Amino acid sequence: MPRYSYERLSAQDASFLAAETPTVHMHITGTQIFDAAPLATADGGIDFAAIKRNVEGVLHLIPRYRQRLKWIPLENHPVWVDDHHFNLDYHIRHTALPRPGSDEQLKRLCSRIMDQPLDRQRPLWEFWVAEGLAGNRFAIISKMHHCMLDGQAGADLAHILLSPTQQSEANEPVPYIPRPSPTSSELFRDSLSHRLALPLQALARLREVTRLPADAREEFWVRVRALADLVGWAVQPASDTPLNGRIGPHRRFEYLITPLADVKRVAKKLEASVNDVVLAVVTGAVRDFLVRRRVRPDKIDFRVSAPVSVRRSEQRGEMGNHVSSWIVRLPIDEADPVAQVARIRTVTDDLKRSRQALGVETMMAVAEWTPSVLLSLGARAASGPINMIVTNVPGPQQPLYLLGCRLLEVFPQVPLLQTTGIGAALFSYDGKLCWGVNGDYELVPDLPHFVRALETGLGRLVAAAG
Repeated sequence: MPRYSYERLSAQDASFLAAETPTVHMHITGTQIFDAAPLATADGGIDFAAIKRNVEGVLHLIPRYRQRLKWIPLENHPVWVDDHHFNLDYHIRHTALPRPGSDEQLKRLCSRIMDQPLDRQRPLWEFWVAEGLAGNRFAIISKMHHCMLDGQAGADLAHILLSPTQQSEANEPVPYIPRPSPTSSELFRDSLSHRLALPLQALARLREVTRLPADAREEFWVRVRALADLVGWAVQPASDTPLNGRIGPHRRFEYLITPLADVKRVAKKLEASVNDVVLAVVTGAVRDFLVRRRVRPDKIDFRVSAPVSVRRSEQRGEMGNHVSSWIVRLPIDEADPVAQVARIRTVTDDLKRSRQALGVETMMAVAEWTPSVLLSLGARAASGPINMIVTNVPGPQQPLYLLGCRLLEVFPQVPLLQTTGIGAALFSYDGKLCWGVNGDYELVPDLPHFVRALETGLGRLVAAAG
């Protein structure tokens, strides 16, 4: 019985660490805007100490928040260990906008926070409490590394940190007793045992496949075909566009609110999904944006990566990543918004039938058996076949509260990849569809024009759908 405790990162979780470079920071950021009234102080500030106590009272429910990375020697694969020097003051930070702070100033603050990498010697998360926002509001900018969680896990996490009721009392903190961590030599010994067992495990898996019933064998070959399809995309580089190129370390951030009911009405009228309508709105915005940049949309094969959750019901509430993705060609050559929805619906229906999302899931299962250096190369190549990321996470449709302060909006920020100069993330909450658009500072200096094109495009689609 070992006297120490650690948890090995899955191949998918580790891939987000491998993808990181000095200019590509793989953390997810979310900006939550609250009504400040219950926590407002007499001098116009915010009761920061109460917010800190509230987070401290739920830390025992989120063990990952008090764990840091440790690396297996030679194999160079990360594991989670308890942080024996955990200090909450490092992770929860207090700042202020010059009163009355505008939304533009908040966006610039979000951009600067997104610019900075997380310290890998500490637990990989930060909360920035920003007071001074006009309209008696304040914001919490949460920043967590993608190796900790995916979008759905982030939505589940909101139910721990926030409350569906207007309770104003924080939970009492549970004492933290970190578990012993392994030494480097102990990690190496365990890893060696793990690696020596892999060939026998692979042989056992192969024998299992040969003995599978017909339905299970068909599932196996569906996964093989999905993986081959993914490899086929990877060897076809995406078209060069003004939105793509080598990105720098700095970001721009814009956000937008649209009624969720509008998107649902269009989806129902056109017999499409909400995600189909979102992709159509993005299609129209990309088309308008490229025309504004004097580029012919009909000459470009524009592809987006649309993450798809593969989280099973028993995995709800778990940290870590259980996500795959579709690669979708956007019909930016089409001017009619209704026709855009129809073409996208055809593509996504085909993707559902072919089960393309199994490709990434299968690749990550294979990656569990490969050396870390190959995982790193695969992570670097992943951004090659796409022009943009569009991710849509469904959130709660009832109000949430922080110590009695009502959550008004949530704007997610998706990390950019090596050559993707722009990414859009959406979060539905309390009847609103909250868009967060992240852009490279140099490649997309006109990011506000893209966001206005999203708003205009949705309006055009609503009108065209009657």
